[in-house]
Amino acid sequence: MPILVAACVLAAVAWVYLLVAHGGYWRTDCRLPVGGGRAEPGPGGWPSVVAVIPARDEAAILPETLPSLLNQEYPGELSVVLVDDGSSDGTAAVAESLEQGSGVALKVIRGEPLPEGWAGKVWAMAQGVAAAGECDYLLFTDADIAFGPGTVTALARAAVTDDRALVSQMALLRAETGWERWIVPAFVYFFAQLYPFRRIGRPGARTAAAAGGCMLVRRTVLAAPGDLEKIRDARIDDIALARLLKRPPVAARCWLGFTTDVRSRRPYPRLAELWGMVARSAYTQLRYSPPLLVAVLAGLAWLYLLPPAAGLAGLAALVAGAGTGPGAGTAAAWCAAAGLTGWFLQSVTYLPVLRLYRLSPFRAPGLPLAALLYAGMTADSARRYHAGRGGAWKGRTIPANEPSSRS
Repeated sequence: MPILVAACVLAAVAWVYLLVAHGGYWRTDCRLPVGGGRAEPGPGGWPSVVAVIPARDEAAILPETLPSLLNQEYPGELSVVLVDDGSSDGTAAVAESLEQGSGVALKVIRGEPLPEGWAGKVWAMAQGVAAAGECDYLLFTDADIAFGPGTVTALARAAVTDDRALVSQMALLRAETGWERWIVPAFVYFFAQLYPFRRIGRPGARTAAAAGGCMLVRRTVLAAPGDLEKIRDARIDDIALARLLKRPPVAARCWLGFTTDVRSRRPYPRLAELWGMVARSAYTQLRYSPPLLVAVLAGLAWLYLLPPAAGLAGLAALVAGAGTGPGAGTAAAWCAAAGLTGWFLQSVTYLPVLRLYRLSPFRAPGLPLAALLYAGMTADSARRYHAGRGGAWKGRTIPANEPSSRS
């Protein structure tokens, strides 16, 4: 019992730290910076931007997303390069048909076969960069991402006026079905907890991350470390790219924040599809390390599951009048107090993300259930990898024991 009480108290203390000292990760008011040390670009001074879209079997979703880029009213030069990454559903033809009547030039290129040692998406990104030619900024995005009016202008303004080499926004993911509402906000919450957005934007801080659906990168800074070849085997390309740019020798200024103007249109209506989305890369994030996997699963259980379980059990024991032995009532009271405090604090930190997704605040106490699901997905990610099915995505699979240190 003393060990359980100590674990509950430490979990509550950990939640106090996360609430007040972990970079404000739970806040969603980290929005696109406007106005820094430089004046806004004048007429003719806006940087040229080329959007690069890797697309593999995306014919169904492109009509919902690609026009949002092709119809951007950007004051500078804007064009789009779409890389058809070995699609079998007519992705290239659909993309080309969508260019008609748009105000932005579109170039569709057929991707070359995947070279050994390259991850599929990074190889498609590299081909898009080569096809982009000379430009000031590259906007890396995904085929399922839709941009609100004026988004590219806002991104370029923030990059120029705030002198940032990487400006990224976390796309608002779809949360329409029951399972999406349970899992998607928690995904965003856990991501922000791993990579507090305010620390990413802080000069000198080691925290580096980006969101692959929207990454505006200064072309000259990307060229400095040898384009994308240094992260050629990265399975989590956005994190790898942010680390490459932010850390020495490049040490570029980066920024990541929330938005409602960039949205993912990809549906995940069933649990199996959401499960696969997370399991595809969770073990990669842990660098395929069994000890790290055990530590993460234990940490999830301690931080998210223990507080409500101990709090409710301790409360039930007190109400039932159990624990009449020496010290038993005190232990039950401590478990109840510490556990319920930890549960309350984690619920409080979840509220802003729920508000961002316009979901009921009464979902907040359910965060431990979402954590339990994510623990299962992470464990299943490891199982898939060691079974030779890790990282499966549209016909491509990361072979077991394949190195991916840059992820």
